[in-house]
Amino acid sequence: MAEQQPTSQRVVKGVAAATIGGSLLLVSGLTLAGTVIGLAVVTPLLVIVSPVLVPAVIAVFLLVTGFVTSGGLGVAALSVLSWLYKYLTGKRVPGSEQLEQARARLASKARDVKESAQHRSEQAQTS
Repeated sequence: MAEQQPTSQRVVKGVAAATIGGSLLLVSGLTLAGTVIGLAVVTPLLVIVSPVLVPAVIAVFLLVTGFVTSGGLGVAALSVLSWLYKYLTGKRVPGSEQLEQARARLASKARDVKESAQHRSEQAQTS
């Protein structure tokens, strides 16, 4: 069985919890009030400069998107070039087995097409 805490400890814990909770609630209310006041003060300024801000935000968005896309494509290109270098120098790289199988299937199909074309051309010449 769990032992009962003395009444004084429970009272101290309750007072501490109420103090902390009340303090956090007060800080939350002050933050909300500050946000509302700040928004009320800044709104006229935003309305006045919005013809400048909207195009600026669009331009910054396009710039950031372009840089992120460029960086991502650069990393992708470097990884492909790295894989290709390792593959061409004979190192075992992930996916090389599938590439070799695909190459063998393509070569086999090319031979089949070539033989079929030769066979048909011989049939056409004999008739």
